[in-house]
Amino acid sequence: MHSIGNTYQKNILLLQGPVGFFFKKLDKIFRSKGAKTYRIGLNSGDEFFSYKDNYTGYKGKPKDWENFIASYLKDHRIDKVFLFGDCRFYQSVIVKVAMALHIEVFVFEEGYIRPHYITLEKYGVNEYSRISRRPEFYQQIKLIDLPTPKSVTPNPVCNWSIVIIYYFVARLLRFKYPYYRHHRNFSATGEFFFGIRSLLRKVIYTHRDKKLLPVIENELSKQYFFVPLQTYNDFQILQHSGYGSIEKFIIEVLESFAYQANEKDLLMFKHHPIDRGRKNYKEFIFQQAEELSIAKRVMVVHDLHLPTCLAHTKGTITINSTVGLSSILKGIPTITLGRAIYNIEGLTNKHLNLDEFWTKCTQPDQDLVLKFRQYLIETTQLNGNFFGRMPDV
Repeated sequence: MHSIGNTYQKNILLLQGPVGFFFKKLDKIFRSKGAKTYRIGLNSGDEFFSYKDNYTGYKGKPKDWENFIASYLKDHRIDKVFLFGDCRFYQSVIVKVAMALHIEVFVFEEGYIRPHYITLEKYGVNEYSRISRRPEFYQQIKLIDLPTPKSVTPNPVCNWSIVIIYYFVARLLRFKYPYYRHHRNFSATGEFFFGIRSLLRKVIYTHRDKKLLPVIENELSKQYFFVPLQTYNDFQILQHSGYGSIEKFIIEVLESFAYQANEKDLLMFKHHPIDRGRKNYKEFIFQQAEELSIAKRVMVVHDLHLPTCLAHTKGTITINSTVGLSSILKGIPTITLGRAIYNIEGLTNKHLNLDEFWTKCTQPDQDLVLKFRQYLIETTQLNGNFFGRMPDV
């Protein structure tokens, strides 16, 4: 939550953190406020982006992590723990142990509301968030004017450079952390390759997709349903969806659309920009669409302007993407097929299943939308970026 309490003379542990300098900057801020800080890293990339005077590298086996961190928290009398994400192996263990010891846990994550925000919640984020899922809770909130967030525009080239450095150092010195278990591909060469391919594809896809903009804004406006695809290895898919793969989600959406949607309706899939260098589902989507005899009613895009896609859609179908929340904020009928913090009656079409959604979807309650957004910003969002402007913590 926004209130992290008093940090003066508190013992604060920062575990790993997002790639780059964010936790190092946060460490400096806490020190300036009179806290005693500790940092635990899990690989040489973490070590590279940390201060040396308070750094501990965990070099043991994953099976010994729980005993190690329990002893560490007790021995250093830790009062507060800060981490990035709560689903990775090491992070999930420390959350469990810290809470059992009645130590406060604060979790950073990408912003629920984008751009210009990152998320900070106590105890957990996404499905593990403790914010209410009851519409009655938000209906009693009094609306106020929120301050306009400062613009956050990090340099993508700088971002990729930091990521590549992190992975390069971690791989080069991996012998120092022989048992480290990473949650994704752990290769500097791989990240460099994906980064270059992503930049090349962006040029190609942007040039190709922008030709669709006037068509979508005019003759296809309100004639299609929008499906924003999510990153294939995101914990939102692996742990909070019930699918296990993007392909399963695609098949379910296509089959339901083929048999239940009006014959004049179209279906648009949009790839996630992070997956640009890694995945391309276009061939798979059209193969499935051909088998269902709906290929002429299906569109697949990559870098089409997202706000335009949302502005002209009849409805949005997602697993639990933050695009679903963006859709709701724009007053667009939305259904989520996974587990999402915004899957609340009155915001999404929670009362409908996917087969019903195509013909019976309804717009969100605008008053409830404004109150939910205000509550999220006031209690879970910080104006800043992990690679750019530091938020006011």
